[in-house]
Amino acid sequence: MTLDRLRPLAELVLDPMVAVADRIGLTPDGISVLAFGFAVAAAVGFYLATPGGYVLGAVCVLANGWLDLLDGALARTQNVDSRGGDLLDHVLDRYADIVLVVGLAAGTGRYDLGLAAVTGVLMTSYLGTQIQAVGLGREYGGLVGRADRLALIGLGALVVAVVPTPVGPLSLSVVGYLLGFFAIIGHFTALQRFRGAWSDLS
Repeated sequence: MTLDRLRPLAELVLDPMVAVADRIGLTPDGISVLAFGFAVAAAVGFYLATPGGYVLGAVCVLANGWLDLLDGALARTQNVDSRGGDLLDHVLDRYADIVLVVGLAAGTGRYDLGLAAVTGVLMTSYLGTQIQAVGLGREYGGLVGRADRLALIGLGALVVAVVPTPVGPLSLSVVGYLLGFFAIIGHFTALQRFRGAWSDLS
């Protein structure tokens, strides 16, 4: 079970924020762009690779995740759901995923792990939307979804801010292990989603 499955519950908690956003005239598309801005700010913090940078990154990742929920909830409240808005949201989410992983990799200099991680992350998200494209509905299942990744990135950033030195048998920083985890589990989750969808289509 992933945190993505708790999305409906999280959206109930967002009701007060939706009301405020609607009252001050924010738009869903504007919130999507703002969420991406927080992802870029987080990536910059990760690139700096300082304790303060990692804490900043963790806070900005949290903001990105909440705003990613808020834009959809606001669109439904304002009755302005559209395919264009959905497209913008998905595109910015994928770019946010990329910049976050690239920021983590750049901060540690482990571009090899970064490349493996970003392909796993993108394939997980791609399978979710491709399954929807073939008529099976949006897929959030698997071991690690986007909400899980954001939570792990935020938590990992806070840990590495306190323990910046390499640890464990591979002598990697916490960020290095996190990138390796995303690389392995991302592809596993993608294949898990593919297997489930293939079974449904058979």
